[in-house]
Order: sequence, then structure tokens, then C-alpha cells
Amino acid sequence: MILMSPPCQPFTRIGLQGDMTDPRTNSFLYILDILPRLQKLPKYILLENVKGFEVSSTRDLLIKTIGNCGFQYQEFLLSPASLGIPNSRLRYFLIAKLQSVPFPFQAPGQVLMEFPQTESEHRQKHAIDAEKKTEEKKIEPNICFDSSTQCSGKEAILFKLETAGEIDRKHQQDSDLSVRMLRDFLEDDIDISSYFLPPKSLLRYALLLDIVKPTSRRSTCFTKGYGRYIEGTGSVLQTAEDVQIETIYKSLTNLSQEEKITRLLMLQLRFFTPKEIANLLGFPPEFGFPEKTTVKQRYRLLGNSLNVQVVAQLIKILCE
Repeated sequence: MILMSPPCQPFTRIGLQGDMTDPRTNSFLYILDILPRLQKLPKYILLENVKGFEVSSTRDLLIKTIGNCGFQYQEFLLSPASLGIPNSRLRYFLIAKLQSVPFPFQAPGQVLMEFPQTESEHRQKHAIDAEKKTEEKKIEPNICFDSSTQCSGKEAILFKLETAGEIDRKHQQDSDLSVRMLRDFLEDDIDISSYFLPPKSLLRYALLLDIVKPTSRRSTCFTKGYGRYIEGTGSVLQTAEDVQIETIYKSLTNLSQEEKITRLLMLQLRFFTPKEIANLLGFPPEFGFPEKTTVKQRYRLLGNSLNVQVVAQLIKILCE
């Protein structure tokens, strides 16, 4: 089996999407060049990359190469939420098997957005979907938390620099009963005092934080800068669950610095611990770090990791 995760920068906007002309793609292109010339081909291939790889010229060359070698393949765009894990990290995956018979679920030319399901799983999903629709009817999807703000337009800012569309998307994620709550992934009996966000960070990044509660069914991707940097590195946890975030943020910009800090501290916002992030990334319960590893080092090692359970499920499908 060949497991591959080529550099993703050539296929992202940040990396300027150099694609095949980017030198960081050379090692992968070399693999594609020698693959047809191997005396013994691998039986299985599993490849992972960033969303955007599926529309690249490098992907087209990959598909052409494995097709000429006799592989059957299927492409996916998958997130841990597909397995009921409350974390968002949409990634491109390709599985390929050296055989003449297509996969039972194979959809030529299509990128699947869900794992292939057995008949029993299919029935269970329909039951969950029906329950989810019932739950969603209980809550109005369009919520306006500030009476001075109009909610009619997509660009209406409600609070925390979020638009109505972004609020609705998060509401839908939290209403998805097929995804577990974050509380199932949190540590018990730990000293959380060292994980609270300092007042200086609260004051500076208050409007940019992605705040979740233990009852939430979502979280953003955790990067290696988590715990050190704030913006875009991962969600933070509101431990004061009885405090309404809308009340805290209403008219926040009109307050003095001291008043802002006092109000924001009421939320008791903290970072997720490295162990909690490992749980969300699908690492087994017995996974741990050497005692001498610092918290900062653990965040760096976990940051941008693949989800273990997503990869394990794809390997299982591939080897069946």
C-alpha cells in the first residue's frame, strides 16, 4: 500500500496555486513518473490533499497514470463531521485498488462528499435526518441578537463580525444530531486555569474568536499555532454555559477597555487542551505524549493533523 500526502501549498490560494509548476510538487510528479515502470505495482493507494487538488492539473495526471496502470479509484471530499466528530477539516482523498472490477460505490468523474454506506447505515441515517428536521423546526434559523441590526441582508453584521449567513451555518451545524457534542471529547478533572484566554487576548481578538460550548456540535480546524496565536488557529471553549454570548457582545464596542474585559471574562473562555484536540482528531484514548513534551510542543505536533478515524475508515473501505 502507498500512502501519500503531497505538499498542499501548490493547490491553495495562499500558495498561489502553482500546481505542477511549483517545485514543491516535484517529488509527487517523480512518483507518478516511476509508478508505471515498477516491476511490481502496489495493490492499494491512498492519497490526501487540500480541497482544490481535485481541480488541479496534478490531479489530472494522477488519474491518467493510475488508470493506465489498471487501478480502479474513487475521489472524496470528507470532513470528520461525516463520522459524527464535531470538527471541520474538509480534505481531498483518493483511494485506488489494483483490480479490474470497479468499487461497488464507484462514481466515475464524481467526487463523493460522504463515506459509502451499507444498507443498515443508510436506514440509520434516514432516521437521524428525520429527527434532525424535527429538531430544527423548534428553532428559528434566522436570529437577530441586536435590535438595532437589520437581519434581512446576507451582509448584516449581527455580532462578533459575523453575518447572518455565518450565524445560520453554525446554527445548522449545532442542530445536526448525527454529530456528537463536544462534551464527549473533553477531559474531566483537569486544572483548566492555565488554559483560560488572558485578558489582553480577549480584548484584542474578541470579535474574531470562534466560540463553542460543550453542547456544540462543531469546531474549526486546529493549527500548530493554537494556544500561541488566536486568529484562525482553532475554536475556543465557553465554560460558563449559562451566560448568553449575545448579551456579552451586545454593544461591546461602545464600552471602555475595563468594561469590555469584565464582560468578556464572564464567558470563561479557554483553549482546548492538547488531549482534547487529540480526541477530536480521532486519536485513540491511550494516545499520549512523553512527559517532557511542553504544551506548546503538543499543540504544534497536533496542528493540521489528519483525522485518524477518517483515514482508518478509508483504509477499511479500500481493503474490503
